[in-house]
Amino acid sequence: MARTDTTRPSEARTRLLNTALRIFYAEGIHAVGIDRIVEEAQVTRATLYRHFLGKEELVVAYLNEVDAAMRGQASAAAERGNSPAETLRGLGEAIAAGIRSPEFRGCAFLNAAAEYPDPAHPVHRTVLAHRQWFHDTVEALFTELGTPSAEPAARHFVMLRDGAMAAGCLSDASLVCETFLRGVDGLLRVHG
Repeated sequence: MARTDTTRPSEARTRLLNTALRIFYAEGIHAVGIDRIVEEAQVTRATLYRHFLGKEELVVAYLNEVDAAMRGQASAAAERGNSPAETLRGLGEAIAAGIRSPEFRGCAFLNAAAEYPDPAHPVHRTVLAHRQWFHDTVEALFTELGTPSAEPAARHFVMLRDGAMAAGCLSDASLVCETFLRGVDGLLRVHG
């Protein structure tokens, strides 16, 4: 549990979190030490520990920020979509836009799971919670479409996303996104 009430985060906490967001995603979590976070956020170690019990708690906060951004993307896709199918397409487009961005380094959650493989670790549990939310969100959209096999369709969508996120930093992002979006359209043809 964080030591500081996060309903109104301090400027120092915001700087720490923004620094963690930038560096953990770009370079990896284990590759970045607390000293670097403190230095780049321009705070003292005491300030860091006033806001976070340690690096592990900062990593969980970082992933929660990424989760909040993705939930925002899903909400925006739902607001733009006039139907569950359009919302699923919009969600796919948002994922593709992230893959096409120059700073794309894969999925923050898959990257974190690779660095924290123990299922009992708080970071790994945070990854699993995000993935469950994403799966449930997609499954609910397929259910709204009237898909009798909504759960397998959601798993398929999540697997397409995972593959696109992994391939997007290994090969031509445009081709990866084209393939991913074609897969989303195929799922919608079969299940919509």
